[in-house]
Amino acid sequence: MLTELIAIAIVSGLAGVVASIAGFGIGSLLTPLFALRMDLQLAVAAVSIPHLLSTVYRFVLIRKDLNKEVFVSFGIWSAVGGLSGGLMGIFIKEHQLIVLFATLLIFAGLSGVFGLSERFQFPRKFAWLAGLASGMFGGLAGNQGGIRSAALLSFNLSKMEFIATGTGIGLLVDAARMPVYFYQRFSDLLELQVPILIAVIGSLVGTWFGKLVLHKIPELIFKRIVCGIILVLGISMLLKKG
Repeated sequence: MLTELIAIAIVSGLAGVVASIAGFGIGSLLTPLFALRMDLQLAVAAVSIPHLLSTVYRFVLIRKDLNKEVFVSFGIWSAVGGLSGGLMGIFIKEHQLIVLFATLLIFAGLSGVFGLSERFQFPRKFAWLAGLASGMFGGLAGNQGGIRSAALLSFNLSKMEFIATGTGIGLLVDAARMPVYFYQRFSDLLELQVPILIAVIGSLVGTWFGKLVLHKIPELIFKRIVCGIILVLGISMLLKKG
């Protein structure tokens, strides 16, 4: 148990750093770790708590860079998708969720490692559809950042606008999906108070540290490392299921 808590502290701290620099990553890094000791639906619900709190903190730090027009148009569809994905989790079997989630991680990891995500852009007129899809995957499997970021690239936002707007949209998705999680798994979440609290503290500390080093680490190199970690986590989930 102690080893697991230490792992949660380390990974949540790393996830907070990653999210501060890339605008996403807490769900992608923490959910697979939690899913190693519980069903994926519960892991997604548990991680949504540190995800929400660290995202709120990150948004407070960079809120002045929010692009309000993109936030409203893209964010509404993401929130609709987040609610839909949370409800879909009731009907989809755990095996299907694990395969879907692992596949998403592997795709996101490979795209980032080989630089495909930086060359691919959604046509702007279809960006709303990507918002809906990213929110849906966020509600269903806790992983929305990669798809959302690919879609946001079509809006030609500055680096800080990109991070702030993506963070704000992530908050909308959390607000839409979390009531569903609490309704479904509230008693189970109460039993996970300690690991959730450690994840909250770790992600908040990581968010604070990530903001400090945001301008000091070469962004491209850092993203390659992060995508490599995501790729390894996705593969490990498939192997565990097999």
